[in-house]
Amino acid sequence: MLLQRTLNDILKVESQEQLQAAPYERSDSRLDSRNGLRARELKTRIGRITLAVPRHRNVPFKTLIFDNYSRSEAALVAAMAEMVVNGVSTRKVSRVIESLCGTSVSKSSVSEICKNLDKEVESFRNPPLEGRCPFLTVDATYFKVRENNRVISKALMIAYGTNEQGHREILGFAAYRNESKDTWQDFLKSLKKRGLKGVIMITSDAHEGIIHAISEVFPTVPWQRWQFHFSRNVVDKTPKKYQTGIRAELQEMFACNTLKEARNKKNQIIQEYQDVAETAMSCLDEGFESAMTAMILPLGMQRFFRTSNAVERLNKELKRRSQVIGIFPNEESLIRLVGSVLVEQNSLSQSGKVIFKKESYEALLTSDVQEKLLVIAKEQATMLVACFDLYLKLIYTQIWTRPVNHGKYDCQT
Repeated sequence: MLLQRTLNDILKVESQEQLQAAPYERSDSRLDSRNGLRARELKTRIGRITLAVPRHRNVPFKTLIFDNYSRSEAALVAAMAEMVVNGVSTRKVSRVIESLCGTSVSKSSVSEICKNLDKEVESFRNPPLEGRCPFLTVDATYFKVRENNRVISKALMIAYGTNEQGHREILGFAAYRNESKDTWQDFLKSLKKRGLKGVIMITSDAHEGIIHAISEVFPTVPWQRWQFHFSRNVVDKTPKKYQTGIRAELQEMFACNTLKEARNKKNQIIQEYQDVAETAMSCLDEGFESAMTAMILPLGMQRFFRTSNAVERLNKELKRRSQVIGIFPNEESLIRLVGSVLVEQNSLSQSGKVIFKKESYEALLTSDVQEKLLVIAKEQATMLVACFDLYLKLIYTQIWTRPVNHGKYDCQT
């Protein structure tokens, strides 16, 4: 059976990692030796699977397989979810499960498992948010969904937070028809309604809808623009022959230890490339401060909150899991599969290493960092208002200087 073989392979790999040595390998790094196998049954909703669990001579072998799989039967549920959202009939699902596990399931069993999956996803999606979450990251990725006999791209918005203990966790997700100020406001407000509090910095890309929504929903929280995206924008506006040089210069700028050093480096780059890459240098000058908000944080925290690495990995996994589906038959099926993956990824994230210790966060609260971040938030809000006023003036000018009546302009008549 495929599932049985796969889980046994996982057990072997876990044993090798814990022993720091492959079977029969002589190694100075070996921590213990093998002591045979023992059979253990894994009970699932559709039958029992017998696994060969490794035994170690001195240190007990540890695995999460029995805890994780006995509770949620992740592999079986994920397989069913992918087939159900792909419009596969429950009869065909039964045949596929039979090939996986060596036993058949009824149509009613498949439907029941999917109902339970929906309940699990929904409870994960909308629980009360307890405790404080000082760092919030938001992003959206797109999936094709069939709606009213048409295929459209829907934005799946995801909120990824870091709590007081330094653990990352997925706070929420929702699907919208597009990314706009209104949809991002609705998403952020839903997080606050569920109890999100204590946010001191928000990280995202430079989508206009996100920026405006943050200023409305979290007016006292500063925004950090992802540095990789910012760097790519600057490089893309640079003539090709200078892109390698500017990319290297920007990396040096982001590696500076203090904001003063980074500003000096920025000015140096602008002075060096102003004549050959004027548009790129304007982009660098205008976006620099919002890409450097994290420099206010203690040095050990900065690198975790100025990049999109964690969210990009999450999006990549969602895309990989949904490849077999292509076009989702409806929004419910999108939420079902994506939610299942996010439940799994959230468990892995929370069991992983902490980004910072709670003591570090408490020390941050007693320093002047929060005061500095508040100043940045006010500056960003002022700049956003100024940009919006300029935009309105441009629109007003275009309306009242539009050619009419044989080339005459309204404002000049």
